[in-house]
Amino acid sequence: MGLTRRFLSLIVDNRSLGAQSLRCMDLTRHKLFNTTPPDGNLRKNKPNGTLLQNKQATAATFKMDNISLPKPSFYMRASDFDLRDPHMHCFPAVERRVFCLDRAGRGFLLEADTSRMVMLPHLHKPKLEPISLYIPCDDLLDDLDGGGGGSLFIMDRVTKPELEADCKFEALVYRKPSSNFLSCSWDCDLLLPPPCFHDTIHSCLEISSYAVVKGGSQICISVDGVGTYCLDIVSYAWSEVGKWTLPFRCKVEYVPELKLWFGFSAKDQHLAAANLSTMDYHESQPQLLESWKEVGLPQGWQQLQDPQLVNLGSGRFCIARFLHTGTTNSGCVDESSNQNVTVLTGVEVAIARDFCGRLKLDMVKHKSRCHKSNCGEETITAVF
Repeated sequence: MGLTRRFLSLIVDNRSLGAQSLRCMDLTRHKLFNTTPPDGNLRKNKPNGTLLQNKQATAATFKMDNISLPKPSFYMRASDFDLRDPHMHCFPAVERRVFCLDRAGRGFLLEADTSRMVMLPHLHKPKLEPISLYIPCDDLLDDLDGGGGGSLFIMDRVTKPELEADCKFEALVYRKPSSNFLSCSWDCDLLLPPPCFHDTIHSCLEISSYAVVKGGSQICISVDGVGTYCLDIVSYAWSEVGKWTLPFRCKVEYVPELKLWFGFSAKDQHLAAANLSTMDYHESQPQLLESWKEVGLPQGWQQLQDPQLVNLGSGRFCIARFLHTGTTNSGCVDESSNQNVTVLTGVEVAIARDFCGRLKLDMVKHKSRCHKSNCGEETITAVF
């Protein structure tokens, strides 16, 4: 099976404070996939084994090629609105296009494929730790103002319901301002938050996972300890789905080739799959169909942030994990190996048959590549 995407978009923190760059990694040069799966067949990972086997597998995992960073397509630097966090928030659009927002709520769309930068409307309220879901438009719209159609839904991951200003849920929408206009432009809609955000019983609410469902007609969010809600993207009306939360952590991706949703499990952040197509008002939480551990990490390595999953098409994914190596087994800092490491792993998921002839999901790891950086050097912080 081939890839429907050629490039990965990398957000790289540069050496100077607050400076970042967008770089596009060509997967035809930095290959994450073998020509054929190992041993010629898809096979399920086997986490159990002898201590020696596990150590050998971990050692083999980290004998991987290093990534040389591509040349920057864009440099960006946040405003001085808040010197405590001068970084931009970056979100994926279509391939080689990235939305960027600063802490003041100002945004723009970077188009590495066209070398354009498109200014976006100012948000009604700046976001501290935003999440986003992008829904591309099915219609082929003119692209004079950039974007090619679609909507970007933005909301803070953590909010305080008693503070009304903290509950701003917004959508950047590419559309015609009115029927009299021939071309489209970006607009910003202020939306109502989910119903639970009006409940002052909870002093703080956190969105634990989120996904696009119903063929792109709804977005779904799970609020930790509260429940799961869906928003109709046309009427902007919320509906409660259940008192449970999705069994994932962070963003969940729909894969049309497999008709399933993929993300990282809430329990251990392993790659996992579930069917979210029949969860309307069910009383029970959707269950994971399968989960896999794609890479073994040396003891003492610390996870810096949540992993990220990129759907490359045809059942293939890139898994990005962001790690720090400077901790020993005793918990002390080892200055000799004090590095940030971004590990990119190519995995393939397909429907296979087990020994009894029953259909099941199988995953195989192809290749892992890494980028290492010392303190003050360029570091990969996001992969789309």
